[in-house]
Amino acid sequence: MKAGQEIVAEYKRTHPKSQELHEQALKVFAADGATHGGRVFDPFLPYITHAKGSRIWDVDGNEYIDYVMGHSALILGHCHPEVVRAVQEQMYKGVHFGSNHPLEVEWARLIQSMMPCAERVEFFPCGNEANMMAIRLGRIFTGRKKILKFEEHFHGWADHLVEPGTPGILPEDNIINTVTIPANDLGKVEEELAKKEYALLMTEGGGAHMGGQVPLDMDFVRALPDLTREYGTVWCIDEVVTGFRDSPGGWQAIAGVKPQLTTLGKNIGGGLAAGALVGRADIMSALKPVKPKNPKEKEFRHSGTWNANPLTAAAGVASCKLYRGGEVQKKANQLAAYIREKGNEVLKELGIQGTLYGRSIVHLYLGSTDFEPLDHTMPPTKNVSKIIIPSKSPTRKRLCLHMLQRGISIFPSGGKIFIMSVAHTKEDMDKTIQAFRDSLRAMIADGSLDKAYIK
Repeated sequence: MKAGQEIVAEYKRTHPKSQELHEQALKVFAADGATHGGRVFDPFLPYITHAKGSRIWDVDGNEYIDYVMGHSALILGHCHPEVVRAVQEQMYKGVHFGSNHPLEVEWARLIQSMMPCAERVEFFPCGNEANMMAIRLGRIFTGRKKILKFEEHFHGWADHLVEPGTPGILPEDNIINTVTIPANDLGKVEEELAKKEYALLMTEGGGAHMGGQVPLDMDFVRALPDLTREYGTVWCIDEVVTGFRDSPGGWQAIAGVKPQLTTLGKNIGGGLAAGALVGRADIMSALKPVKPKNPKEKEFRHSGTWNANPLTAAAGVASCKLYRGGEVQKKANQLAAYIREKGNEVLKELGIQGTLYGRSIVHLYLGSTDFEPLDHTMPPTKNVSKIIIPSKSPTRKRLCLHMLQRGISIFPSGGKIFIMSVAHTKEDMDKTIQAFRDSLRAMIADGSLDKAYIK
């Protein structure tokens, strides 16, 4: 039997109903039985039946402490009572009116009260659509075509935003009209912006890969408002992940910057699918109905059947009310600091070259360190190629499998590992740290932890 295969066999033994469902899913879902690329997993992920607080349960009756938290959309945890109550009450009143309603106004006003850049608010079913609208408005406002973005920064799967060479896109959609450059290089940013060809500069709040696996340098970020203003480019911060997770004002409030546009998602809906574009009134005025000046001009309309539907708006209002005071974000960050500290003690104890770092989303870096960071919100290297290495993926996936078998659900792909919520407790985290220790020990023993990471 190959190194580490014992855990695979044991996992299958304890998850027979999940395996049966996975085999059915292979016949209906094209992506190896998964409905999201990040959920493609060998042999398969558990099939979850219900959740509450920090816990989830699968079809085989297994219970897990959950650190996936709806792909970071659940900083309040599963089934927060105030969100559940709001959704239940609205369900009896109506799921979808196809008309204006009071909750959409209340929801938008709550967002405005927390985010100073939100002079106007536009709702969408998801953050991906909000990013697509940001591009459209940036082009209308500036009269330019091109988009500037940073390497490794993710803004959804629209043609203009995916990596060059992605199957199915046209060269003019991506290569010609979208330029991708390294982050944290102010000289390169100015070199591009000085061409005065760019409608929009897009940056992921906090940095690439779920808000900071590859962090943005704060001095770099604080120079962007003046640069974009000087060269007439609209700056949009994608806070789909970080919005209301890092602080009531989002990651931009921590950085101390005010972009012209911001995209939001995930946490603004309290767990229901939602997106929003917020920003300057003059930029977003293109959405205002106007009579074309000549017959060739067309009015720009934003359609979307599910924009601010009452059910999502009810969840959004309930959750945003909880975000306003900052206690939610403070607690999530405190819990993250605890799990980082204890987890790093485990790595040191076992002689593993690695670091847990991040804010309320904790990432795992495996490999040698270039320096000791001032705090563990940052990785021990600025070398992106050392942080994002595809060869690390099998190790991380095997760690996920070991953790699942010990009752801990962590993110199954990439470097993010613990996504915190206020529903987590110290007891949860102490149990998690023990599972982390036992999993790494087992991986060392069975040879599935790359020897390059062991001192």
